[in-house]
Amino acid sequence: MSKRQLKLGANLNGVGNSIAFWRHSEIPTNASVSLEFYKQQALKAEEGKFDLLFIADGLYINEKSNPHFLNRFEPLTLLSALAGATSHIGLVATLSSSYSEPFTVARQFASLDQLSSGRAGWNVVTSPLEGSALNFGKGEHPQHALRYEIAEEHLEVVKGLWDSWEDDAFIGDKENGIFFDSSKLHTLHHQGKHFSVQGPLNVARSKQGYPIVFQAGSSEAGKELAAKSADAVYTAHETFEEAKAFYQDVKTRAAAYGRKAEEIVIFPGIGPIVGRTEEEAEQKYQRAAELVDIDQALNYLGRYFEHYDFSQFPLDEQFPDIGDLGSNSFRSTTDRIKQEAKEQGLTLRQVAFRASTPRSSFIGTPEQIADRIQAWFEGGAADGFNVRTVVPNGLADFVDLVVPVLQERGLFRKEYESDTLRGNLDLPIPLNRYTKSEEAV
Repeated sequence: MSKRQLKLGANLNGVGNSIAFWRHSEIPTNASVSLEFYKQQALKAEEGKFDLLFIADGLYINEKSNPHFLNRFEPLTLLSALAGATSHIGLVATLSSSYSEPFTVARQFASLDQLSSGRAGWNVVTSPLEGSALNFGKGEHPQHALRYEIAEEHLEVVKGLWDSWEDDAFIGDKENGIFFDSSKLHTLHHQGKHFSVQGPLNVARSKQGYPIVFQAGSSEAGKELAAKSADAVYTAHETFEEAKAFYQDVKTRAAAYGRKAEEIVIFPGIGPIVGRTEEEAEQKYQRAAELVDIDQALNYLGRYFEHYDFSQFPLDEQFPDIGDLGSNSFRSTTDRIKQEAKEQGLTLRQVAFRASTPRSSFIGTPEQIADRIQAWFEGGAADGFNVRTVVPNGLADFVDLVVPVLQERGLFRKEYESDTLRGNLDLPIPLNRYTKSEEAV
């Protein structure tokens, strides 16, 4: 058995990331708002001993948005329901630091952490879509650098609020009428550039200390925030070389902040397509890809570039020069799209279909996919993987066919080590800052 164990997350997203996934005969049309559908997926992931479920989110839509984005559950509400349907698997939700108040965020995630007995996680994002500003009455959408400046302070405040109560503050002494030890309640009194928050929070810490903090973003600012403050990182890379470079970069930055490499868990996103034969896997991909037409593909591509209208350009000429467009939205993604189009001489049609129907490099038989996962894991490109569903029954296929191979190789657990997310990710419980201060005296 390998001492270091692979970590796995399941990205659950109703009718899927594909703009045409909902059209597939095996996908319920209402999957994005079906609690029963999500329960089935959650229980399947828990059957496979996955570390966590992940629910992504966004704050702006228009008529060209991905169908899943048009009608879906708010993540924390959904995960609160799934907390009662599951027992070990972690529950991670995206919530924007750009368009939320730290006190509310701290309270919501602390509540989910208590509801689930220590299985909550927060994916800190800075809301890339400029249209988000139109829904919150806060003026213009902040520029990329400012969004990360706000995120850093926001996260600092939330963590401070999570430490409002020391772990043994609630005595519950009925005989003497002492509900809590007032010396173990702490008021934050935060006064910063972007937030003014007094505290304390009206929710105690859970048995995992507080929720796991995830960060999703591969820009320089994103990597810096992750290295400084996150427990885990979501990222996306097409090749092993890119993933390894990112992995080493973030771990090196974390070390510069006095952190150990194992204190930050890196999860590249993958969309495995599993077949009992290579031909079966390829057929699954082709059936899904055939559901997407060029107009849908252009709409999907446009979302990354602030819902830009690409239909004005010739489809079979070189991808257009659009300058800095996209730099204030999904920066790392749009930079990669533009760079690949230029280096490989891709046409607009090719770029649009690549974006809307990406062909996973993790495609093939269970053994082939396990080989690739093992190569990335042991080669220093990943600590785990965030598994997206890109074809119908993709999660079930992965659990039934790939997980047993990983277990047989000693790379992945056969039983949960812990009933908390922090325990299963093998991350230390954060000591309350006030308890730590007292111990230092």
